[in-house]
Parts: sequence; structure tokens; C-alpha cells
Amino acid sequence: MKLYIKYMVSIRCKMVVKYELQKLGLHFIVVDLGEVEIMEDITTEQRKMLEEALRASGLELMEDKKAILIEKIKNVIIEMVHYNDEFPTINFSDYLSEKLGQDYTFMSTLFSEIKGITIEHFIIAHKIERVKELLMYEELNLTEISYKMNYSSVAHLSNQFKKVTGLTPTQFARLKQKKRFHLEDIGNTEEENIISNTNTLQMNNNG
Repeated sequence: MKLYIKYMVSIRCKMVVKYELQKLGLHFIVVDLGEVEIMEDITTEQRKMLEEALRASGLELMEDKKAILIEKIKNVIIEMVHYNDEFPTINFSDYLSEKLGQDYTFMSTLFSEIKGITIEHFIIAHKIERVKELLMYEELNLTEISYKMNYSSVAHLSNQFKKVTGLTPTQFARLKQKKRFHLEDIGNTEEENIISNTNTLQMNNNG
């Protein structure tokens, strides 16, 4: 049986979910970003208890099919950008369609309607956040980062970075206080960011 969980975008979130499943005596096969597969059929009482436990940790069990698909799209993008050693070289529309088995035009239209941002802009926001992270590590130069993130050139990366942040990558690297965002906040509306920030505080307090 599969369960879908909102705001589950990090390793820590996965650990929380595993812990709560174990407390309920549920055996998981897979615990991935936003998606869990368990061996048993969950009872109404277990589902209610899991919902309450997840909510206390800033997570949310989902049932709406459209919301589930949006969360799947977000999690594929987050995994693609932040948790792969190399950015996929194929067209991201083909990549998403292949991963989720859905028509890209349908996904793109639904995503824009519900999120108020295009999939393309959501990906760009996450790519820039990943570039920030790589700049902070100081292990790769800008040419290497550009190649790793599949930009056509350093100039392309720099122009996109400045458009999003207002700074060039070099200016950002020189800052003493380098501002970064939580993954769950990137590409959200203001209202979603308020909810997400509240959830993050709850997780931190529970930890």
C-alpha cells in the first residue's frame, strides 16, 4: 500500500516517517521523498494516528489525487537537482514524463494552476539554490559548477543566478552571510511559505 506525504523533502523527514510507522507496527518497503510503501493495508485508526503524528512533525498525509501529483513533481525535481551527483542531460520535460508516467503538458498546466508558478521556474529556483550550496562548499569553480548543473555556459549560469538573486555568483561567494532557503520553501507562494516555516519550527522543536 502506498501513502503520500506533503513537505517530506529531506533525509530527516524520512527518518521521522520511518519512526512513526514503526511506532504503529507498520512495516515499510520504501520510504522516499513524499512517498511511502508499506506491506500492510493501513486501518482507519492507524491512519488517524499517523496523520496526527505527522502533523505534529510538520508533515501532512495526502489523499487528493491532484495534490499527490503536484507533490510527486516537486519531489522528482528536488531529487534531480539536490540529490544527484550530476544533473540529467536529457530534456527535463522528458525526464519528468518518464519518471512519473504522465503527459508533460498535463503536468505543466496542473502545476501552474495549483502552484502559481511554472515547472520551469520551479526548477530554476532549485538549480540556483543548489548553485549557492556548491559555491559555499568552495570545492568547485564556476566552470565546474556550470558543467555539473548542465548549464550551456558560465555566462548562462551567471545571468540566471543574477536574475534570481540580484547578485552574480562571484558577489554571492564573497558575502559573509550567505542567505539560503529551506528546500520546502523554494517555489512556494507566500501563504505556503508561512505554513512551511511553521512546520519547520515544529520539526526543530520536536528534534
